[in-house]
Amino acid sequence: MKKVISLLKKEPMLTVSILAAVISLFITPPSTKLMADIDWHTLGTLLMMLCVLEGFKRENIFRPLISFSARFSTMVGISIFLVFGVFFTSMFVTNDVSLIIFVPLTILLFRGGGKERYILPVISMENIAAIRGSLLMPFGSPQNLFLYDKSGTSAANFILHMSPLCVGSGILLIIFIFVLYRKNTKESIELDYAQVAGEWAPEARIRRVAYIILFILILTTIVTRTTYWPVAVGIVMVVIAVVDICLFAKVDYVLLLTFLCFFVFSSSIASNPGISDFLRKIVRGNEYWCAIGLSQIISNVPASIVLYPFSENFAGLIYGADTAGLCSLIGSLASVINYRLYVREYPGQGKAFVKTFTLISWAFFAFVVWAGLALSGWKFF
Repeated sequence: MKKVISLLKKEPMLTVSILAAVISLFITPPSTKLMADIDWHTLGTLLMMLCVLEGFKRENIFRPLISFSARFSTMVGISIFLVFGVFFTSMFVTNDVSLIIFVPLTILLFRGGGKERYILPVISMENIAAIRGSLLMPFGSPQNLFLYDKSGTSAANFILHMSPLCVGSGILLIIFIFVLYRKNTKESIELDYAQVAGEWAPEARIRRVAYIILFILILTTIVTRTTYWPVAVGIVMVVIAVVDICLFAKVDYVLLLTFLCFFVFSSSIASNPGISDFLRKIVRGNEYWCAIGLSQIISNVPASIVLYPFSENFAGLIYGADTAGLCSLIGSLASVINYRLYVREYPGQGKAFVKTFTLISWAFFAFVVWAGLALSGWKFF
């Protein structure tokens, strides 16, 4: 019991999701229909992604990307590499995983080069990069994965509609980086990159190849929307059990359970006629602002799950959900992960993180919020 209480204290989002699910079950009692309404497809896909990406981390599959940083000798150069490393990898490995890869690397590089004063602003921009880069792809973030699956649109059409915000955000991030180093754009940094990149263990070659093949399988399953996704889940689980069964102990089941609880909450609310009518009246025509606002209470992933059944403007909903993470830490689970990665290295510096994160994120939000609003009238289908 003590371990459970300790876990709930450490994982506030999980606590909120469990409370929401329990309360909702008093509103709509459990039933076969309620269980059927839960999006098991998204949960299965998320499980596959979490398992394979944990394998990527364990086997240091991103080593070539880290070694590439040796090409940069200035703070502007290394910061652009790190920020856009997050920006582009988040499109394929989800925004939270890209932060898990690059934030510790940023801290290691800047600490080793005596540039610690730049850590907070750069990882704050990496946070923005994760949120804005991941919006391009259907599988870039959990909310995109969920909404893409529900939309029925093609992957090409999805990317087309998200590309203006993604490209604009990339340009804005470059401007922010140069503003940070405006006093000396040629400031240098010297490091032993060989120690940072690490080595590939020859005996782990089979595991590395297996994880890359499984990752391709997952992307294919998502893009094709095959009805045989349970088979894909089974294949991923069996292969991992064969090549490295210990990996299962490292998977982020907290995120998976959080999703399940919010799916229960969403299905229960949607099944109640009175609440459904109320939400439909509030959300209709205000999807963009409702997504941003509700995300500040329960984050953008569960907000997307809750609001989707009552939304008529899909563009407004997804643009709002993908912009909401810039407002506060709670707006996106990726931001919470970033915060935890930093305070683990710098205990007691949580307030400093929030201050810097809020200042930079709100400055960015002030530019992109109007672009998202303007594009929210562009119908996906």
